Amino acid sequence: MSVFAVIAVLIVISALFGYINVRFLKLPTTIGLMVITIVFTLLVLATSLFNDTLLEQEKMLIAQIDFETVLLDVMLSFLLFAGALHTNFQQLKVQRKPVLIFATFSTLISTLLVGVFSYYLLKVVNLEIDFIYCLLFGALISPTDPIAVLGILKQVGAPKKLETKIVGESLFNDGIGVVVFLTIYQIAKEGNTVTFGHVAEMFLVEVVGGIALGFLLGWITYKLLKSIDDYDVEVIITIAAVMGGTVLAQYFHLSAPLAMVTTGLIVGHDTVRETTMSKITEQYVDKFWELVDILLNTVLFVMIGMEILVLTYNNQYILAGLLCVPTLLFARYVSLMLPIKLYAKKLDFIPNTNLIMTWGGLRGGISIALALSLTNEMHRDLFLVITYIIVVFSIIGQGLTVGKLIKKLSKE
Repeated sequence: MSVFAVIAVLIVISALFGYINVRFLKLPTTIGLMVITIVFTLLVLATSLFNDTLLEQEKMLIAQIDFETVLLDVMLSFLLFAGALHTNFQQLKVQRKPVLIFATFSTLISTLLVGVFSYYLLKVVNLEIDFIYCLLFGALISPTDPIAVLGILKQVGAPKKLETKIVGESLFNDGIGVVVFLTIYQIAKEGNTVTFGHVAEMFLVEVVGGIALGFLLGWITYKLLKSIDDYDVEVIITIAAVMGGTVLAQYFHLSAPLAMVTTGLIVGHDTVRETTMSKITEQYVDKFWELVDILLNTVLFVMIGMEILVLTYNNQYILAGLLCVPTLLFARYVSLMLPIKLYAKKLDFIPNTNLIMTWGGLRGGISIALALSLTNEMHRDLFLVITYIIVVFSIIGQGLTVGKLIKKLSKE
């Protein structure tokens, strides 16, 4: 199949499943699409017992999709820019310190805790895995997924202060998490040849460089938008900022996710909007990026559901995945504890913020994409199964209940 045919099939399937969800299930889009796709894939597997034509066709489609490249190098930049564009900058400014600590300190602590817990947990199911690979798993599973989080929080009516913390953390810890993953990946791959100085340099270049590039792109975009009044061209300028910025970040080995988040926050800032965009331009820019957000989200969660076909089915792997679910939740709860206590009096946190942020920290396609990038020596099949189980539980189990949890605990 050609690239166009693969994209066409994905969008047709996404549209059909999206219609079924809106017409019959009425679940949040991300959850509904994933449920429908998983059920569809399981039905395909069941029918293959009699006729495997449909199964082979679906396998052929999945084989032609490089999930890791499609998500991390293409879709992620668009999704993060769209998410940041519609984030309340003033609220984020007020909450900047805890959000920054959540995105950095908490992500690193969670990575370490998950690495340690999974190392001993895998021994329980008779799987001897080197600690460095468990740490690598901790890095890929610790960041919460802004794509999954944003889609669900929009529909649950979370208090603004809480929504800003969860969304802000998700937008930034995604970029930080990818950098931490790449750093540990390099250590796991090259072993003793990697020095602390090299690791620190790589981390600083990726993070600081990515944010700096985002500020530069945001400033250039601001100047261009301010100098004209033509909504068609202004929408195209925002697209150019995302696509051109992503290419630049990849070329200079900077963090494209952090660059796009920073650019989106600047372009979406209330002051920038008021001084650069007419009402009609603002409306077109917002509607365009909302549509991009919805379209890519739809395709992404259909792809996640279809990835069930690439899993290696092994009882030990499945048991390890089920045991890792509560372990990950505990690690996240502990990693959030210190920052929340540190700023509890200064920022007037709503009741039970730690519990809500623990349960509301969903995992999604980014974790699966990172797991797919592992080599066989890094126990790719094992960690892919564990990651998939966590993601499915996170999006369906946590996603369906986080709204009720927020309403109940935020009023106590």
